[in-house]
Amino acid sequence: MKKILVVIAPGFEEIETITVVDILRRAGARVILGATVKGNIKGSRGIKIEPDELLDNILKKEYDLICLPGGQPGTDNLKNDARIIKILKRMQQEGKYIAAICAAPIVLQKAGILKDKSITCHPSIKSHFESYIPNRVVVDGRVITSQSPGTAMEFSLKLVEILFGFERLKKVNDGILAKI
Repeated sequence: MKKILVVIAPGFEEIETITVVDILRRAGARVILGATVKGNIKGSRGIKIEPDELLDNILKKEYDLICLPGGQPGTDNLKNDARIIKILKRMQQEGKYIAAICAAPIVLQKAGILKDKSITCHPSIKSHFESYIPNRVVVDGRVITSQSPGTAMEFSLKLVEILFGFERLKKVNDGILAKI
Protein backbone atom coordinates (compact mmCIF):
# COMPACT_ATOMS: atom_id res chain seq x y z
CA MET A 1 0.00 0.00 0.00
CA LYS A 2 1.32 3.42 -0.95
CA LYS A 3 1.86 5.79 1.98
CA ILE A 4 1.34 9.48 1.44
CA LEU A 5 2.01 12.39 3.78
CA VAL A 6 -0.01 15.56 3.25
CA VAL A 7 1.24 18.29 5.57
CA ILE A 8 -0.88 21.21 6.71
CA ALA A 9 -0.11 24.30 8.72
CA PRO A 10 -2.45 27.04 9.93
CA GLY A 11 -3.78 28.91 6.90
CA PHE A 12 -3.65 25.93 4.51
CA GLU A 13 -5.78 25.98 1.34
CA GLU A 14 -8.79 23.76 2.01
CA ILE A 15 -9.68 22.68 -1.55
CA GLU A 16 -6.11 21.69 -2.33
CA THR A 17 -5.81 19.69 0.87
CA ILE A 18 -9.13 17.85 0.91
CA THR A 19 -9.11 17.06 -2.81
CA VAL A 20 -5.67 15.43 -2.63
CA VAL A 21 -6.51 13.43 0.51
CA ASP A 22 -9.90 12.31 -0.85
CA ILE A 23 -8.71 11.25 -4.31
CA LEU A 24 -5.64 9.41 -3.04
CA ARG A 25 -7.69 7.55 -0.45
CA ARG A 26 -10.19 6.56 -3.17
CA ALA A 27 -7.22 5.13 -5.07
CA GLY A 28 -6.29 2.97 -2.08
CA ALA A 29 -3.39 4.97 -0.67
CA ARG A 30 -2.83 5.28 3.05
CA VAL A 31 -2.89 9.06 3.40
CA ILE A 32 -1.70 10.66 6.62
CA LEU A 33 -2.78 14.24 7.17
CA GLY A 34 0.08 15.59 9.25
CA ALA A 35 -0.06 18.93 11.04
CA THR A 36 2.65 21.31 12.13
CA VAL A 37 0.75 22.23 15.31
CA LYS A 38 -1.52 20.42 17.78
CA GLY A 39 -5.29 20.42 17.57
CA ASN A 40 -7.69 21.32 14.80
CA ILE A 41 -6.06 23.42 12.11
CA LYS A 42 -7.88 26.41 10.63
CA GLY A 43 -7.54 26.86 6.88
CA SER A 44 -7.30 30.04 4.85
CA ARG A 45 -11.11 30.13 4.44
CA GLY A 46 -11.85 29.42 8.09
CA ILE A 47 -12.60 25.69 7.74
CA LYS A 48 -11.16 23.63 10.58
CA ILE A 49 -9.61 20.23 9.90
CA GLU A 50 -8.68 17.55 12.39
CA PRO A 51 -5.32 16.12 11.27
CA ASP A 52 -4.41 12.45 11.67
CA GLU A 53 -1.06 13.06 13.33
CA LEU A 54 1.20 15.75 14.68
CA LEU A 55 4.25 16.11 12.45
CA ASP A 56 6.63 15.41 15.34
CA ASN A 57 5.15 11.91 15.70
CA ILE A 58 5.62 10.90 12.06
CA LEU A 59 8.82 12.58 10.86
CA LYS A 60 10.88 9.41 10.79
CA LYS A 61 8.28 7.24 9.06
CA GLU A 62 8.64 6.26 5.42
CA TYR A 63 6.36 7.68 2.71
CA ASP A 64 6.12 7.20 -1.04
CA LEU A 65 5.07 10.81 -1.57
CA ILE A 66 4.82 14.05 0.38
CA CYS A 67 2.34 16.69 -0.72
CA LEU A 68 2.21 20.32 0.34
CA PRO A 69 -0.97 22.33 -0.23
CA GLY A 70 -0.73 26.09 -0.68
CA GLY A 71 -2.81 28.82 0.90
CA GLN A 72 -1.75 31.74 3.01
CA PRO A 73 -0.43 31.97 5.58
CA GLY A 74 -0.19 28.17 5.34
CA THR A 75 2.59 28.22 2.76
CA ASP A 76 4.65 30.65 4.83
CA ASN A 77 4.10 28.50 7.91
CA LEU A 78 5.36 25.43 6.03
CA LYS A 79 8.32 27.34 4.57
CA ASN A 80 9.39 28.55 8.02
CA ASP A 81 9.17 25.11 9.65
CA ALA A 82 12.58 23.41 9.78
CA ARG A 83 10.92 19.99 10.10
CA ILE A 84 9.30 20.38 6.68
CA ILE A 85 12.59 21.38 5.04
CA LYS A 86 14.31 18.41 6.66
CA ILE A 87 11.73 15.85 5.52
CA LEU A 88 11.69 17.28 1.98
CA LYS A 89 15.47 16.96 1.72
CA ARG A 90 15.35 13.41 3.08
CA MET A 91 12.63 12.36 0.66
CA GLN A 92 14.54 13.84 -2.25
CA GLN A 93 17.69 11.97 -1.22
CA GLU A 94 15.64 8.75 -1.03
CA GLY A 95 14.21 9.30 -4.52
CA LYS A 96 10.63 9.70 -3.29
CA TYR A 97 7.91 11.76 -4.93
CA ILE A 98 7.45 15.38 -3.83
CA ALA A 99 4.32 17.34 -4.76
CA ALA A 100 3.25 20.93 -4.16
CA ILE A 101 0.37 23.07 -5.35
CA CYS A 102 -0.37 26.80 -5.60
CA ALA A 103 2.16 28.79 -3.54
CA ALA A 104 3.75 25.70 -1.93
CA PRO A 105 6.51 25.30 -4.56
CA ILE A 106 8.16 28.16 -2.64
CA VAL A 107 8.70 25.66 0.18
CA LEU A 108 10.34 23.25 -2.27
CA GLN A 109 12.54 26.07 -3.50
CA LYS A 110 13.69 26.87 0.05
CA ALA A 111 14.53 23.18 0.58
CA GLY A 112 16.65 23.11 -2.59
CA ILE A 113 14.34 20.60 -4.29
CA LEU A 114 13.81 22.61 -7.49
CA LYS A 115 17.36 22.73 -8.85
CA ASP A 116 17.13 21.96 -12.58
CA LYS A 117 13.37 21.30 -12.29
CA SER A 118 10.54 22.80 -14.31
CA ILE A 119 7.55 23.69 -12.17
CA THR A 120 4.24 25.45 -12.14
CA CYS A 121 2.62 27.41 -9.35
CA HIS A 122 0.00 30.06 -8.81
CA PRO A 123 0.64 32.71 -11.50
CA SER A 124 0.83 35.42 -8.83
CA ILE A 125 4.19 34.03 -7.64
CA LYS A 126 5.67 32.82 -10.94
CA SER A 127 8.33 35.55 -10.83
CA HIS A 128 9.97 33.65 -7.94
CA PHE A 129 10.94 30.82 -10.31
CA GLU A 130 13.24 30.70 -13.33
CA SER A 131 11.76 27.41 -14.51
CA TYR A 132 8.04 28.32 -14.39
CA ILE A 133 5.83 26.68 -17.00
CA PRO A 134 2.24 27.99 -17.32
CA ASN A 135 0.68 24.49 -17.36
CA ARG A 136 -1.99 23.42 -14.89
CA VAL A 137 0.12 20.45 -13.72
CA VAL A 138 3.83 19.88 -14.33
CA VAL A 139 5.75 16.67 -13.71
CA ASP A 140 9.54 16.84 -13.78
CA GLY A 141 11.06 13.61 -12.59
CA ARG A 142 9.78 13.00 -9.08
CA VAL A 143 8.56 16.57 -8.53
CA ILE A 144 4.90 17.27 -9.30
CA THR A 145 3.49 20.80 -9.11
CA SER A 146 0.16 22.43 -9.86
CA GLN A 147 -1.27 25.94 -10.03
CA SER A 148 -4.23 26.53 -7.74
CA PRO A 149 -7.43 25.32 -6.07
CA GLY A 150 -8.94 25.16 -9.56
CA THR A 151 -6.36 22.58 -10.64
CA ALA A 152 -6.55 20.44 -7.48
CA MET A 153 -8.58 17.66 -9.13
CA GLU A 154 -6.21 17.34 -12.10
CA PHE A 155 -3.26 17.42 -9.72
CA SER A 156 -4.76 14.72 -7.50
CA LEU A 157 -5.59 12.49 -10.45
CA LYS A 158 -2.06 12.90 -11.81
CA LEU A 159 -0.73 11.75 -8.43
CA VAL A 160 -2.95 8.64 -8.69
CA GLU A 161 -1.66 7.93 -12.19
CA ILE A 162 1.97 8.35 -11.13
CA LEU A 163 1.64 6.20 -8.01
CA PHE A 164 -0.79 3.53 -9.23
CA GLY A 165 -0.97 3.67 -13.04
CA PHE A 166 -3.59 4.60 -15.59
CA GLU A 167 -5.91 1.64 -14.88
CA ARG A 168 -6.32 2.68 -11.24
CA LEU A 169 -6.84 6.27 -12.38
CA LYS A 170 -9.70 5.12 -14.64
CA LYS A 171 -11.23 3.12 -11.79
CA VAL A 172 -11.11 6.11 -9.42
CA ASN A 173 -12.56 8.31 -12.14
CA ASP A 174 -15.54 5.96 -12.58
CA GLY A 175 -16.79 7.31 -9.25
CA ILE A 176 -16.06 10.99 -9.77
CA LEU A 177 -16.39 11.52 -13.54
CA ALA A 178 -13.60 14.05 -13.94
CA LYS A 179 -12.21 14.90 -17.34
CA ILE A 180 -9.05 12.78 -17.83
